[in-house]
Amino acid sequence: MTTITEEEFLRILNDIIEDADLIHRHNPIGTRAETLLWMMMSCLATYLSLSELETPCFSGRPDADTYREAIVFIVGPRQAHPFEIAAHLDRLEKA
Repeated sequence: MTTITEEEFLRILNDIIEDADLIHRHNPIGTRAETLLWMMMSCLATYLSLSELETPCFSGRPDADTYREAIVFIVGPRQAHPFEIAAHLDRLEKA
């Protein structure tokens, strides 16, 4: 199983925050927070080389909370060392 360090997680998160306006403008799938969390989840799925079976699936229309939960689900068991995922996602939602 591929793991992720807090530094790697923050690099991805900071890059998304840096490009937040562009990301939301070109992917208006919902609110700004939903779009940025969706992008973070997608980047993490690729970075961690998740298989189709490991990638979260959603029924209905996912919201920001759904994406947050999915990110914690993806990253939680793959942390190289424990770190506060939720605290970092708060920054993303405020971007």
